[in-house]
Parts: sequence; structure tokens; C-alpha cells
Amino acid sequence: MTTAQHPLPSGFGAATTAEEVIKGIDLTGRVAIVTGGYSGIGLETARVLHGAGAEVVVPARDLERARAALKELPGVEVERLDLLDPASVDAFAKTFLASGRPLHILVNSAGIMATPLTRDARGYEAQFATNHLGHFQLVARLWPALAAAEGARVVAVSSRGFRFGGVDFDDLHFEHRPYEPFAAYGQSKTANALFAVELDRRGKDQGVRAFSVHPGTIIDTGLAKHVSAEVIEAAGVYDEHGRPVRDPARQLKSVPQGAATSVWCATSPQLAGLGGVYCENCDVSPLVAEADEPAWRAGAETPGVLPYVVDPAAAARLWEVSERLTA
Repeated sequence: MTTAQHPLPSGFGAATTAEEVIKGIDLTGRVAIVTGGYSGIGLETARVLHGAGAEVVVPARDLERARAALKELPGVEVERLDLLDPASVDAFAKTFLASGRPLHILVNSAGIMATPLTRDARGYEAQFATNHLGHFQLVARLWPALAAAEGARVVAVSSRGFRFGGVDFDDLHFEHRPYEPFAAYGQSKTANALFAVELDRRGKDQGVRAFSVHPGTIIDTGLAKHVSAEVIEAAGVYDEHGRPVRDPARQLKSVPQGAATSVWCATSPQLAGLGGVYCENCDVSPLVAEADEPAWRAGAETPGVLPYVVDPAAAARLWEVSERLTA
């Protein structure tokens, strides 16, 4: 498989913060949308982009909570959006397009993880529907604004959760196989990365480039609220005093470190001319050879992405399936 999955190297690393990667970059006159931009790494992403001069729009299902979280960022716009509701996605996009603004940066940071089995009104499994399909539809509806930017970037926040499983095209919504929360999460995170691969292929001639990112493990964002205490304890992410462990070399990051790769992909001139790649630690991830996969899986600290996560054929298939599912 021909791929651009080769570290640059960027000069940054696992401990780099979002503030550090954006230093010296002026986003005045640029417009950014950050889903999930009112909590966790999404909030930090929105804060840093705003600080660099960007006009920032934060879509939110809970408007009151979002406004409270963003009150220290004057001028940030908050609009209603529920990724599980196709009508809500369309309404948000219609409102944005009516403003006549180009869209230079779209960071798809919102997501859910390892939830109990839930289905949306269409019968779609909620993690796949929220993490992938909602963002797929959002990008499709916002396409005129992305193309009008004449140089836009879309960042899909994936994760190393792809290790829990690829996309099961024969049973996307767990209608025939037993539901397993982390398998569903892994499928959705693989879908995020594949989406970036195909979006970049389709969009690059119009100046739209796409990237997927692994932010690291940031335990104090609320994302793991459905994960059992036993699983969290076994992962070694808390110390003996119950405090989150910060060890970027083990991918145990602070929120500013976790947002860094998203911000780097959204703004760095180092990525000019590149796209469709999976990134981590503020650099392009190396591709793990299939023969090396067992050793890679045993070393949780080792950077890398597995071939099925960036496979162009799977990415094209997912795009076609997603078009049908979202009409």
C-alpha cells in the first residue's frame, strides 16, 4: 500500500502542548468550527485557536453548558447541534452557510466512548452514528464553505482505540453480533481515520485537506464516564492517591498536550501539501508493518498506525456506505 504515513519529523513530541505548536501562527481572518469545543481537548482546541485570532464557532447539544464553559472567550459563537439528529446537523450547517463565511478549519472533536448499547432514531448504533456519521453529514453539508476557503483543513479526532476493531461492513450496528462497547468504539475510531483518508482524496483538488489524530489518553475529560472503575484501574492511569498520571511517553497526557496534535494538524505549515494521514504526538504516525503488528500491540507506548486504519479501499467503501446511511 502506497502511503504518506512517514514521520516528518516535526520537531515536536508527546509532551508538546497546543500553545507550543501554534506559537507564531496568526489566524486573524480565519474561521474555525470545533465540535465538542466546550469540554476536554475540544475546549482547549477552541481556546488556542481563538487566542491565535480565529473566529471560532462551537456547536453544542447543551447550549447553557457550552456558554458557561466558553464565557472567558469573548466572541466565540455557540450554536445548537446534536450529532445524533440529522435534522439538527442540517439546521446548524444551514445557519453557518447563511453567514456567507468560508470555513478554514473544522475540528471534529466531539465523541462518546464505550457506551452501553444505544440506537438513534434510525436504529443506528450510537457510537458509530455520533463519532462518524454525524461528522460525515456535517462535512457534507458544510462543503460549500470548506471549498470557498481555498485552503481548508478538516481534523478528525480518532484514537488508538482503533486497536479494538476495524469497521465491520457486514454488521455496522451490532444487529447480528453481540454488542461490546469497546468494539463499537474501535469501529467508530477506525471510521474517523478512514473518513479522513477518503475526504482528503476527494477534497484536495479544491484545497480541502483532511487529517485524523490520536490525542493520547487524557483521563480527566469525562469521555471515560461509561468505563468501569476496574478497567480504568487496570490501565494504570491513576496514581495511588487517585490522581491522573501524567506521562506523555506512555500517552498519558494533560489536556493541553492532548489538544496539541489537533491544533498542529489544523494550522501547521509543516503539513502543507500533505493530507489523508493519521497523526500522533504532533507528527505523522509511522505505518506498522503487518509482520510487526504483534510486537506493536504489546508495546502500548510505541507510535504507529495499523494498515487497515488508513486503507484507501476501505476508506472509499466507508464513504459510499456513509452516503447511503445519511442520505
